[in-house]
Amino acid sequence: MHELSVTEGLIKIIVDEAEKRNIRKISRINLVIGDLASIVDDSVQFYYDILSKGTAAEGAVLFFKRVAPAFACQQCHAVFEKKSYGYRCPECGGKSIILEKGQEFYIESIEVETDED
Repeated sequence: MHELSVTEGLIKIIVDEAEKRNIRKISRINLVIGDLASIVDDSVQFYYDILSKGTAAEGAVLFFKRVAPAFACQQCHAVFEKKSYGYRCPECGGKSIILEKGQEFYIESIEVETDED
């Protein structure tokens, strides 16, 4: 259910930026979402379709780019995707690993329509 508040924030950012730049129509929004961010694409799309009505963002296509989790070993500095439920480095067996990527959620880019076309 947190997708509702996430989507509200997303639309606020997009609409505020469009207003600052006198953009009347947004055509596409490219989002990057880490697989560990616990954000469901379909839920974001559902709320987006409802909440964007009457704004410059209404009707824009949402494109979701997913990022697989990656971890870094603090001992040997290997970076790896987690393939199992264990928390050991596959290179050196070290237990000191940190999340390198996989919790992202950001707007990568926004495509707009202009009067110059």
